[in-house]
Amino acid sequence: MATNERQKAAMDQLTTVVGRVYDQMRDGDIPLMSLPLRSKKNIEFDSRHSVWKYGSLQTNRTAKTVQGAQMMLRTVYTADFINAMIRENKSSTLREMYYISEGWSHAKFDSQDESNLLAEDLEIIAGCMREDFKLRPEESGAHLYGNLDIRTMTKKGMKDFNCIDDVAETGFAVPYNVEREIFEIRKTDAKFVMAIETGGMYARLVENGFPEKHGAILIHLSGQPGRSTRRLIKRLNEEMGLPITVFTDGDPWSFRIFGSIAYGAIKTAHISEYLATPTAQFIGITPSDILNYKLPTDKLSDQDVGALNAELSDPRFADAFWISEIQAMLDMKKKSEQQALAKYGLDYVTDTYLPEKLTDMGVL
Repeated sequence: MATNERQKAAMDQLTTVVGRVYDQMRDGDIPLMSLPLRSKKNIEFDSRHSVWKYGSLQTNRTAKTVQGAQMMLRTVYTADFINAMIRENKSSTLREMYYISEGWSHAKFDSQDESNLLAEDLEIIAGCMREDFKLRPEESGAHLYGNLDIRTMTKKGMKDFNCIDDVAETGFAVPYNVEREIFEIRKTDAKFVMAIETGGMYARLVENGFPEKHGAILIHLSGQPGRSTRRLIKRLNEEMGLPITVFTDGDPWSFRIFGSIAYGAIKTAHISEYLATPTAQFIGITPSDILNYKLPTDKLSDQDVGALNAELSDPRFADAFWISEIQAMLDMKKKSEQQALAKYGLDYVTDTYLPEKLTDMGVL
């Protein structure tokens, strides 16, 4: 489906959503909307796509209360705002939409978290993607570096890039929309993709020539990866047949980064089949690495301990590997960063650690 067709479909679906609210009011009924319960208690494994999706538990939005009526009003205003953007061929950041709501009187949002969640709710209700709504996040900071030919939309139309030859040393900035209609993945001789959490480690691998030497495409995640980054990773895996590896710090928050790439994030479980890459493999840093490589560590904070315990009850981390590693981290009460490998020198990560891990995983 072409971009303009997708956006027209989004307009039609949002009009239908608002129409249902109007019909209920016309019939004398209190407006009601049903949504999946968006928590880890309501995610189930989808064996067809091998990802985690929302289950059957539902929550109802109703205008019976003042708060509920206000949320219904926000829903209508937001749908109207999105339709107006599509008609006028404009786009908005999520932050801009939050501030625009200041002019919506009783429908204005109290925080950006509220407006972000409502945009996600409309995706679920309308069966569309946020990108089709022409809503975009602030720049994620994610970059791509490797021998990959792409063709993507610019202000002057579609343009070809090679993600080594035609980019700065920071790589190609991942756009907010990487769907096929405006972002073509053309060819590569790479052997695998490595998604990297931190900018320092990404820069180290680029500087040391790791992509050229080992046939890697590097993707700097810039922390918790944005949707377009996860979508791009999945496309590289599915369309180019490239194995996906994920290299992060060794702490509970980094484990969640991997989880969002491989299993699907809880807040976007309604589109896990578009974003998650079930075959992705975790390189480290693992608690086992901390012991085996005798890495420098920091003490777990109370928040770290709480996050690890929460992961033990998260069905996405229920396999033996994760239970063992999470429990090991709780037992040692320590965490470590990627760059702790510099204990052995600046080249150790590219000359020793990664080749050993990637060979053990069958990637090299």
